[in-house]
Amino acid sequence: MPRTTTRTVVAGVLMGAVLGGTLGACTANPSSGPSASGSPPAAGQVPLPQGSEAVRLDPADFTVDISNPYWPMAVGDRWVYRETDDEGGDLRVEVTVLDRTVTVALGIEARVVHDLVTDGGAAVEDTYDLYAQDATGNVWYLGEDTKEYENGAVVSTSGSWEAGVDGASPGVVVPARPRPGTEYRQEHLAGEAEDQAVVLSVDEAVQTPVGAYTGALLTRDTTPLEPDVAELKLYAPGVGPVMTVQIAGGTGREVLVETTRGHA
Repeated sequence: MPRTTTRTVVAGVLMGAVLGGTLGACTANPSSGPSASGSPPAAGQVPLPQGSEAVRLDPADFTVDISNPYWPMAVGDRWVYRETDDEGGDLRVEVTVLDRTVTVALGIEARVVHDLVTDGGAAVEDTYDLYAQDATGNVWYLGEDTKEYENGAVVSTSGSWEAGVDGASPGVVVPARPRPGTEYRQEHLAGEAEDQAVVLSVDEAVQTPVGAYTGALLTRDTTPLEPDVAELKLYAPGVGPVMTVQIAGGTGREVLVETTRGHA
């Protein structure tokens, strides 16, 4: 999808396809903004990782106290989403920030976040994600332990990885200073986990069953492992992810329906 047509396509998809959610106008031409891969970062901006490139990270620069406004993660924070798949089936996604940390192979301490997907109460996917925030405010994705279930039995652990193990490299899930056109990888384990994103806008208005938000971050997420698939994701300031819409390769969507705050 050409970026120059994003305004019309994005608004139409989200307003027409997302039950209980709407999106305001977005940036007309995100490609005109500075790109992390094509332009030097602004003062104080840490260069964001690209593709399969190696990164050198100092564990002393990281904290498990994640305060990035687009996805703050205090212990006990909880988000519940309604996920609708291509067949129209509804899944429940519950994401909880745990009072637990682990140190990955790179020597960085990471916050553990539990992501549980259920169908009628039965587990479909059970994942423990690892995040940490650098001194600039970028939220880094440092690994995941994921299991897929069928009839109560684990059928796959594909997609599991840990930064620094077997060639896996960390990525950024939410930049500290996102600007339209900023590109970055979110994770990299060749052939298993190669998600990447580009910022389309930082001034969206979005409504979910939980509430209406302004100043939201909008990204377009893709992976070379599934080149025909693309998603739009919205992050509301002070809340975190509030909506995901698949715009290519399917019609799935995920909308925030409940949220509770933990403690700082």
